[in-house]
Amino acid sequence: MKKIIVTGGCGYIGSHTAIELIENDFEVVIFDDLSNSSEKTLERIEKITGVRPIFEKIDLKDERATEFAFDRYKDAFAVIHFAALKAVGDSIEKPLEYYQNNLYSFLNTLMCQHKLGIHKFIFSSSATVYGNPDVLPITEENKTQRPFSPYGNTKKIAEEILDDFTKSNPNFAAISLRYFNPIGAHESGNIGELPNGTPNNLMPYITQTAAGVRKKLMVFGNDYPTKDGTPIRDYIHVVDLAKAHVKALERLLNQDQEQPLEIYNLGTGNGFSVLDVIQSFDRVSNTKLNYEITGRRDGDVPKLYAATNLALEKLGWKAEKGLDEMIDSSWRWEQKYRNNKNDI
Repeated sequence: MKKIIVTGGCGYIGSHTAIELIENDFEVVIFDDLSNSSEKTLERIEKITGVRPIFEKIDLKDERATEFAFDRYKDAFAVIHFAALKAVGDSIEKPLEYYQNNLYSFLNTLMCQHKLGIHKFIFSSSATVYGNPDVLPITEENKTQRPFSPYGNTKKIAEEILDDFTKSNPNFAAISLRYFNPIGAHESGNIGELPNGTPNNLMPYITQTAAGVRKKLMVFGNDYPTKDGTPIRDYIHVVDLAKAHVKALERLLNQDQEQPLEIYNLGTGNGFSVLDVIQSFDRVSNTKLNYEITGRRDGDVPKLYAATNLALEKLGWKAEKGLDEMIDSSWRWEQKYRNNKNDI
């Protein structure tokens, strides 16, 4: 059984990926500082898979602590690196905190695994590296641009570091996965997106508003050059996204990669506006969401949606779940969590 280190594995995407890894017979070791997650996530993973991942509470910004942790698991075959702060708006208000957290943790992880001879790496990147794209849908051939937020820029900088590093170390192989907009929850309803404090992403804010936790959803801007004036994004089910990581890992372990660093878009190829998502939620939940149109939010671009041909060709991966299914699973998770906090 191959051992995989998953940094940020108690977070939203990391935890769903841990489930898919376990169900594909990998041994999962989670490194997480729990700054935006909960140790109860380990219980939720175990409830779904029957296996409790190995867990190390660790601040990856701390180089010495990271070295000690990696030394305990130097028999690992690969690292999947999720650990990062990820809120666009928050990063604009606290840029130095984002650069310090996201880049220190990235560099320490990369240096420690390299020192121990763990030469396979998957990076959790973002479509924000494309900035405001000139051409849609976005292919991997689109040039990256200076993102509109420090969060996005940390992903762009990390990819540039990874590119330099893989060129200088031919035995090191990496895949960077550029996510579009993950939403949804595991079909069991036992795990889903659960941010600490006020959500920064659309879907948990919608479900928390519908559940009465929030009074109102604020829609940031209806004057964009889109069909209804609200921003358009490529929403992808988190389970589809998690499965892509398993496919990428298999490509690395089978040594199928054609370049030291390969980059893939992960989306559905379809763009939905914020109002599309709200209307879908109303339909799926049979409720009427309370929302208000307000001014634009710094860091948002009008349209982002992916071309995903390369992931299909090279990874054998394609998103399978539609928008209504994404929203239905998010709503079921929210309801189950609010009604059974002590049981999940």
